[in-house]
Amino acid sequence: MKVLVIGSGGREHAIAYKLNQSEKVDKIYAIPGNPGIAKIGECVAGSVEDNEMIVKFAKDHNIDLTVIGPEVPLCNGLADDLEAAGLMAFGPTKYAATLEGSKAFSKDFMIRHNIPTARYKEVNSYDEAVEAINDFQFPLVIKADGLAAGKGVVIVENVDDAKKTLKEMMVDGSLDGAGSKVVLEEFLTGFECSLLCFTDGTTIVPMVSAKDHKQVFDGNTGPNTGGMGTVSPNPFLPEGMDEIFEKEILEPFMAGLKADNMDYRGVVFIGLMIENNKPKVLEFNVRFGDPETQSIMLRLDSDLYDIMVACATKTLKDVEVKWNDKHVACLVLASQGYPGSYPKGIEIKNIDDCDDCVVFHAGTAIKDGKLVTSGGRVLNICATGDSLDEVREKVYKVANKIDFDGKFYRNDIGLR
Repeated sequence: MKVLVIGSGGREHAIAYKLNQSEKVDKIYAIPGNPGIAKIGECVAGSVEDNEMIVKFAKDHNIDLTVIGPEVPLCNGLADDLEAAGLMAFGPTKYAATLEGSKAFSKDFMIRHNIPTARYKEVNSYDEAVEAINDFQFPLVIKADGLAAGKGVVIVENVDDAKKTLKEMMVDGSLDGAGSKVVLEEFLTGFECSLLCFTDGTTIVPMVSAKDHKQVFDGNTGPNTGGMGTVSPNPFLPEGMDEIFEKEILEPFMAGLKADNMDYRGVVFIGLMIENNKPKVLEFNVRFGDPETQSIMLRLDSDLYDIMVACATKTLKDVEVKWNDKHVACLVLASQGYPGSYPKGIEIKNIDDCDDCVVFHAGTAIKDGKLVTSGGRVLNICATGDSLDEVREKVYKVANKIDFDGKFYRNDIGLR
């Protein structure tokens, strides 16, 4: 079978890595891919937003399954266009992808279908937003309605910071229009948990738990990022939460898909805040999380290709999804300045000396025959072992070896 992976990050490298282990997959293509994926498949130049080019490539190369990694092509209707061309796609339709594409749409979905979430208010202008601040206590969560590459959520501590953030989003257009509409949301306390599930729209199968570390610096300080590292299983998850997730989150979510006629075939990523064993949904993402996927894929014992085909063909109930009991840590090596502006084109050294870790490429390129940085999150170092302490030791040992100017990482991945 031939598989096409859409995307260029660490998530897509992890997906390709797992698909490459399937006996049924003969050839992996990636648009545009990255130097890590190029070692196991063929990378093809192109934009993830060019639906016409992607569909033509898939048809011309007789692709059996297209796996859509990032949210932007899903929100642009790539799954719809592939299906219309008679091609099999792993990823929800454009309508279903609005659950991530619009925070206001997502919150309305949760309220209508009795999915527990934070109190919120949707605002459409700066003046309306400033007035609505009075309805909330601080800290306050401000969310850009549209896609903002992981930078659209800001927690503010006072009125002045709230007004400043709202002005940047709604007046100055700091997020390229994603913040023209904003959701104000009560600040929830507790601990965050990532719940990823496979679904074909009728059956939903939770994956093993993972814990993401969103803020850029140790001790959960500094601005939010796309994620600085993960561990699986989530060491802070209380016993018995699986049943609570099923009853309070997954059942009403699936009922909501049916009621709203959403064609959802792929992965749903549910960001949760848990306090006193009560979960509330922070957000829905309509694709694999990044960097949660990098940890979770190393715990999957079943054939990923079989699972993805089952999702695409609505036969997920017929597939047994098996996981191992190992611990996995994923550590992000980032460029100096991330999540703000950062330099590119810096040579990466010692990447081949990584012992028993798996290194996924997240923001790399080849320049003059050398591997260089090309993104804010550059590499994902992942290790598997029998304990959290063991995998932490492994990833930090490799993190010290791999070198590029301006490299930094969090030192407390997996710690409370």
